[in-house]
Amino acid sequence: MSHLIYIAIGFPPAAKSSAYRMRAVANLFCEAGWDVTVVTIHDEGWEREFGIDPTLSEGVDPRIRIIRLPLSREDLEPDIRTYSEFRARHPKAWLTDLRRREMESFPEPVFGLWREALERSVAAVHDERPADLVLVSPAPNTGMAAAWKLWSDRGVPYAVDHRDAWSLHTYRGVESFTRDSPAGQWEGRIFENARELWCVNAAIADFYRSRFPAIADRIRVVENGHDPFPQPVSPHRPDAEQGLSFGFLGTSNFPADMLNPVLDGWRAARSEDPVLARSRLVFRGHFGAGMARGATRHVAAIEARVQDRVSYGGPVSKADLGTVYSEWDALLLLIPGGRYVTAGKTYEYVATGLPIMSAHAADHGANSVLDGYPLWIPPPQELHAELLAQSFSTTARLVLEASEEQRAGAAAFGRRFDRRTLLRPAVQALADSVGASDLTEGMAR
Repeated sequence: MSHLIYIAIGFPPAAKSSAYRMRAVANLFCEAGWDVTVVTIHDEGWEREFGIDPTLSEGVDPRIRIIRLPLSREDLEPDIRTYSEFRARHPKAWLTDLRRREMESFPEPVFGLWREALERSVAAVHDERPADLVLVSPAPNTGMAAAWKLWSDRGVPYAVDHRDAWSLHTYRGVESFTRDSPAGQWEGRIFENARELWCVNAAIADFYRSRFPAIADRIRVVENGHDPFPQPVSPHRPDAEQGLSFGFLGTSNFPADMLNPVLDGWRAARSEDPVLARSRLVFRGHFGAGMARGATRHVAAIEARVQDRVSYGGPVSKADLGTVYSEWDALLLLIPGGRYVTAGKTYEYVATGLPIMSAHAADHGANSVLDGYPLWIPPPQELHAELLAQSFSTTARLVLEASEEQRAGAAAFGRRFDRRTLLRPAVQALADSVGASDLTEGMAR
């Protein structure tokens, strides 16, 4: 039986959006007849950051072996009794020194110091049960160093499932570093020797094909998708007299300043639209990491609008997604970035079959997913309160006037993006590409 070492920092039960894709990839390799070993970090590390969701682990194939390394973000340590005198007295200087040491180990802040432990543990797994393939799912990008080292030392082929990008700042749409920088040199040696590089959308894939033309044929678009809800979404009949429920569910990865025009637009719409005056806007999901969890500028801005019937209800476990979506009449898609960002949340939203109001850049990658969705209100040309107020009113009318045919069409549209359906061809092709001669060929290089 072929053996896959899967470096997947963020694997369940980590309360991260990446956990869904990682779980599906690992399960599909198992179903293809592979022995799968996942290398990730311990739950305590995630409890410091975004937290854990034990329900995510319920869908992991029991045949998968999981190695949980005792790695955590030192800068998020909550126990001040463990602090050195230098850290306690000079926290900013301590953090600056930490970032310097991280970058010396590997050119990635926050996670650079994990390099040695990842390399050592991946080698140990291979020594115990020789691997036929390593698949690494950054970020953190430091995990790619472990995959590259095992290839360099032992000739084990590897592939990269790049859920984001490294040298591309996807939100700003600009290069993050040059090819000749330390990070650029690392990216070059890692990507140029990878069996495949998976990208989540065509825009990112095109960026990397331009940056690394020699490997253009090894760059594959592998879209995100959505998972079936544990409890199906059961949209209720909207009631104009009772008011409507608009909902946002996701992480607060958008700038806090991006939220203000949305809240101002909601207030303006309520002042002019009697249905919206009786309606509510609810935010759910992970807002803030570590000690700032639930106490961010985003939450403060939301709580300041309680008179506008705006509220924040905290995170939602995977098991409760269908129930929460069933409480809402329409969804607010508030995501940062531009054409390089599609966002996993977009796929989940279309899976609900609910009306979706976009509040993001007009030229955004999410448009490629939403184009053709029967219940979509596209983003305004600019995120101004006046234009967003119009979007809220238009969405409210769509909620009340949508036909059964439109709602059925929306549900059918969402089924096209089943995560396993999107991932299976890529997993099978990568698994089939690994032959018995790979190890000896790799050693010759």
